[in-house]
Amino acid sequence: MSNTKDFIVEQLKKHITEFKSQIREQTYGRVIEVGDGIALISGLADVMMSEMLEFKTAKGPVYGVALNLEEDNVGAIILGDYTGIKEGDEVISLKRILEVPVGEGLIGRVLNPLGEEVDGKGKIKTDKFYPIEKIAPGVITRQKVSQPVQTGIKAIDSMIPIGRGQRELIIGDRQIGKTALAIDTIISQKGQNMKCIYVAIGQKESKIAGIIAKLEEAGAMAYTIMVLAGASFPASLLYIAPYAGCAMAEYFLDKGEDVLIIYDDLSKHAVSYREISLLLRRPPGREAYPGDVFFLHSRLLERSCKLNKDHGGGSITALPIIETQAGDVSAYIPTNVISITDGQIYLEPDLFYQGNRPAVNAGLSVSRVGSSAQIKAMKKVAGKMRLEAAQYREMAAFAQFGADLDQETKIRLERGRRLMEIFKQGQYAPVPIANQVLIFFAITNGLLDNVPVEKIGEFEDGLNKYAQNFGKDILEEISSQGDLNEKLESKIKKLIDNYKHTLDYLIKN
Repeated sequence: MSNTKDFIVEQLKKHITEFKSQIREQTYGRVIEVGDGIALISGLADVMMSEMLEFKTAKGPVYGVALNLEEDNVGAIILGDYTGIKEGDEVISLKRILEVPVGEGLIGRVLNPLGEEVDGKGKIKTDKFYPIEKIAPGVITRQKVSQPVQTGIKAIDSMIPIGRGQRELIIGDRQIGKTALAIDTIISQKGQNMKCIYVAIGQKESKIAGIIAKLEEAGAMAYTIMVLAGASFPASLLYIAPYAGCAMAEYFLDKGEDVLIIYDDLSKHAVSYREISLLLRRPPGREAYPGDVFFLHSRLLERSCKLNKDHGGGSITALPIIETQAGDVSAYIPTNVISITDGQIYLEPDLFYQGNRPAVNAGLSVSRVGSSAQIKAMKKVAGKMRLEAAQYREMAAFAQFGADLDQETKIRLERGRRLMEIFKQGQYAPVPIANQVLIFFAITNGLLDNVPVEKIGEFEDGLNKYAQNFGKDILEEISSQGDLNEKLESKIKKLIDNYKHTLDYLIKN
């Protein structure tokens, strides 16, 4: 008995000497009110804006983000299922801003806005996290946009060029090819040393499944991350989705790599923020949007940039998408985003229904970076093309009244018709830049003037196949040099003439 007592005393002494006290400070609060994905909390006196909160529920912890800091309560959005939270539940502030996982392990995966996998391919393998909100790089750390992003879309690469580090808005009514442009651009980045992130905000999940299947078929998922906030997701996840995608892009930016990020679309993002703001009883402004809806998008899009060599030389190129109602580009959200971005690609319903797809309106579309984001070869062959396309539309509208036209106007109309045919392009069929230079060289030098308008598409397909077989060295020279000299121009002219002679021979025989 004595031995047992001595042993217990010894063990107690040992535990007392080895005991190390740990002080952990936590701020607790209580839920006052909950509903519609919003919670009002009392007691979190020192909580920060956008700080993560943990709700203790019977089903386990649920997370939220503090958005409204009032005098007597905190308004928070709940990330996920809020049905298990009830009045009086305990809330802990986690002393950190909302973060998402980042890294190489995310490539090829489909994630929700919290960085959790939704593709059933197992856990995400990464130990790095970035905050979703970050101050955009300053002016001194940036450099001029000069390197092109080859979209593979002839109308864009020739008339509205996009550079690495640019923000180019894609705007137009529903169902006229905005997403198709973005997906074609992702497919076109194969072999261009560019990571891609596609952020789907409020899209139908069946549509996204189709996009993923198409990207996998084209081999584009090997360099793409898909961030999915579907139509069935709560407004809180729709709100944080583009910021989460941007944080994932910033990981590669910090490594000095180039990233293309697509926000599809920011109209639904603004609507989700309006919903959250009205539930938090923030004062509504124009079209019931809160007063800071401009800041919502400006702080996101300003994070896209081209850094200078001292800061790694990486870039984030953003292609935000905005949906208009009945072509109204002067509505609140479209004008806001137009003023933030470096240009816009306007897709017009009339062109779309006439069969001109992609339905890019050359007159209303603009790239504020301009030809500095084009290779020299494209500059030479497509310098006046945007002006010609816009003039053709005006002349075509005038010519339909049956007025007598002079010879020069007739020539311009004929060339304009051929140009419109060249701009027509199938979906998921991006054209390499060398092939684009080839066909634009043909039209600007009058080599297509004797080809019937209805045969232009057929002629182009045939020319590309012919060049692949008999002019591969010319295509490689255009790609590697990025410029045209007299010798190369004569080679291109000879190749096109030879192809035309081949066609003549086939027609005669």
